[in-house]
Amino acid sequence: MDKLGHSYTAYKLSTLNYAAWRWARMPRKKAVFLSGGIAWTYQLSVEILDGFSAQWGFSWADLTANTAGAGLFIGQQLGWDEQRFQLKFGYKPSPYAEIRPNTLGSNFPERLLKDYNAQSYWLCVAPGTFFKESKFPKWIQVGFGYSIDAKLNGDLNTYTDLNTGKTYFARQEYAISLDIDWSQLPIKKPWLRKVLKPLNAIKIPFPSVFWRNGVCYFGMF
Repeated sequence: MDKLGHSYTAYKLSTLNYAAWRWARMPRKKAVFLSGGIAWTYQLSVEILDGFSAQWGFSWADLTANTAGAGLFIGQQLGWDEQRFQLKFGYKPSPYAEIRPNTLGSNFPERLLKDYNAQSYWLCVAPGTFFKESKFPKWIQVGFGYSIDAKLNGDLNTYTDLNTGKTYFARQEYAISLDIDWSQLPIKKPWLRKVLKPLNAIKIPFPSVFWRNGVCYFGMF
């Protein structure tokens, strides 16, 4: 989950930078490399600071995830001049933050960042963007999601609540769902398109098929 968060951040920083540079009339190719480079360098500075921290230390895995996120943006923008594969973020409140508020967050802003049980990351793709003559709407996406459940300890996959004696076992979750590419909606008003496009950062709530411990479920993921 942590590595997906690194990739997502690098990807979204790249897209935001690119929009700003193109608005400033920078040439497309130059804007692509500069945007991805700024996002990657920004996160590199965080990794360097972590390297001087006795608690964290420098992480090559984090740096690899940062590179993957920026690379996903750069490769698509150079190849297709659009983002057909998009990383998105989902959030749902989890019951585990109340058990370890110091670790998972005591309020909403903290839980949004620290409670991985509440987060999900999605790779969303619009099949219609690959076929020019296709009648399949380009704004309909298929999303592949990943999350975790009952992860209360960062170092271990088990945690025993001393107050209740209950032991929690961390589990991985995989999901398939539908989503919307707001930039591909057939909207004629330019200002409305610009208002809706940032919504591509978020996975909209939608029924999903998901798997946990080899069991298939259907519901809101």
